[in-house]
Formats: sequence, C-alpha cells, structure tokens
Amino acid sequence: MKRRPLILIVDDESRMRRFVRLNLETEGFDVIEAENAFEALEKVRTKMPDLVILDVAMPDMDGFEALQRIREISDVPVIMLTVKDDEEDRIRGLDLGADDYVTKPFSPRELASRIRAVLRRVSQSEEHLPDVVEVDDDLKIDFARREVWVRGKLVKLRPTEFRLLYHLVKNAGWILTHEQLLTRVWGPEYRDDSHLLRLYITYLRKKIEPDPAHPKYILTERGIGYRFVDFKRKREEKGEK
Repeated sequence: MKRRPLILIVDDESRMRRFVRLNLETEGFDVIEAENAFEALEKVRTKMPDLVILDVAMPDMDGFEALQRIREISDVPVIMLTVKDDEEDRIRGLDLGADDYVTKPFSPRELASRIRAVLRRVSQSEEHLPDVVEVDDDLKIDFARREVWVRGKLVKLRPTEFRLLYHLVKNAGWILTHEQLLTRVWGPEYRDDSHLLRLYITYLRKKIEPDPAHPKYILTERGIGYRFVDFKRKREEKGEK
C-alpha cells in the first residue's frame, strides 16, 4: 500500500489548522500540526514531512524567518500562506526558498491541487529515497516503517540515530560536513558540537556495521565529515539494478 504524503501545517490559529487538516485528510494526505515556528522546526527534523504549509503572519518568528531556518536543515517543499495578495511578499518568499504561495482565503481544493503540483515537481526534479532501500545483502532500511534490518534481524534505532542514518543514506556517495549533519539532525544551535556527532556515528556503526572499527557503510572523511557508501554505483558496476 502506497504511503500517504505527510503534510505539516504551521499556523498560530487553531481554527485554521483544523480547517486545513480536515480538508487535506479528506483529499488523501496525512497531516501534522505546529502552532509556531519553533515547534515547526522541531517537527521538520523529527517527523520529516513531505511538504510544509507555512503561514507568514505568526508571532515571535514570522514565516519568512521560519523559512530561512527550515532551509538551514531541510530541502522539504514549502507553500507559504498569507492574508495579503502582495507581490513583494510573494517574491520575498520565493527568493528565500518557498516553492509556492497561496493567499487567504483559499479553497481547500485549490490548496490540495497546489500541494500535489509541488510534490510532482519535486519528485520529477529530485531523486527521492524509495520507501525501502536495500544497501546490500546485509543491510535493508525501510524508511516508511522506520525499520532497519541487519543480516536479516530487526535492529532498533533511536529516533536521532534514524534521522542521522536517513540524511547519510539520502546523500549516499557524497560527503556531508560535520556542520551539515549537526544542523540537519539536531538543529543550527548544535552546528559546532562535533563530539555529539562522533558519539552518534559510533552508536550507529555499532548497530549496522559488521565491524564498527573498520566501517564499510559510514565512512569518515577526516577533518571534513562523513560519507555513506555509494551503494548504487556499486550495484551498477556489478550489473545490478
């Protein structure tokens, strides 16, 4: 059964969140909520939604600043909501990395249509991880179920370990710097805490590597960061799909 897209709605008005949630669930989406930008940033990190609907007018941190913070940790698609049909606001949001802009009031069907259009655009322009990734005969990761199988046995990962593995596998073959991983997994306030990253890399290696002292999946790029083995290229070299 195909997984329903997970949408995060960020708005300080509970009635608006409820209205959007009910309509999007009817349209075939799963929905989670955040009432402010700080809660939204945490849910982007921990729940990894497929798309964020972000209201511009929020107290404490407005939608533009929230979008900037989201872009520091994730490339998740973002649709901005505003009560003003203001071209300058629209351009500012798009320049900061928004994928689309919807003006209040809007019809639920229009919003659902915009969401589907953005998700189609993103899926066509980027290669996303499938629900299940078989790295090799020994390691299989089910991202939809949040399960990791090592040599045929289910291995339990803590949420932070799973988020770290997700970002490494998503960028398999590419080096992710210490700062990139810390920002994406823990948040920008942790970007200098290299000890924390090393600790969780050690935890993760102990759970998935055949020999954690000589890792074959999570490779260290000394002084820079870490790289997950390019398992797709290895398959191609072997003539596998």
